[in-house]
Amino acid sequence: MRVITGSARGRRLGELEGMETRPTTDRVKEGMFNILQFDIEGRRVLDLFAGTGQLGIECLSRGAASAVFVDRRADAVKLIRENLKVTDLQGRARVVAGDSLEYLTALGERFDLILLDPPYAAGLLEPAIDRIVRFDILEPHGIIVAEHPAGRALPAAQPPYRLHRTYRYGKIGLTVYRRGGNEENEGSTP
Repeated sequence: MRVITGSARGRRLGELEGMETRPTTDRVKEGMFNILQFDIEGRRVLDLFAGTGQLGIECLSRGAASAVFVDRRADAVKLIRENLKVTDLQGRARVVAGDSLEYLTALGERFDLILLDPPYAAGLLEPAIDRIVRFDILEPHGIIVAEHPAGRALPAAQPPYRLHRTYRYGKIGLTVYRRGGNEENEGSTP
């Protein structure tokens, strides 16, 4: 597993042992970053269910302003920190050890880009999307990218969020949600 492009291009990332964590394949990762290529630079990223941290690290390598990595597994948190060191990107990163859904509930900050790749069988994807929308933690025009089995349709979201599109890469699907701007508030005085 390597960083595709940017300041850490070609750096090899460590992987977790066992079957609990399923790293995003190179094909899916390349597809994801083709979708996001103009939406990363200078942005604040949340890599939820981070695993190895490869998705958030790829964003940092491509010029994201900062990234927060959240995972509940101690071995994953340790590996994310090691991978950040290997790529020399730790200065713009924060690693949080804890439950991803609880993190969303207690969150006091907003992001431009949220990457969701929970274990497929854990039933965490829909609750995570629901909490992101309910607590409105995306900045205006922000993006959520959710990785899931291709045969699984994800739910629509409440405005100002909307399901933008689902892409298919073999057995894997990537669903993109976008948050609208604050058009309804424009022109009004505070």
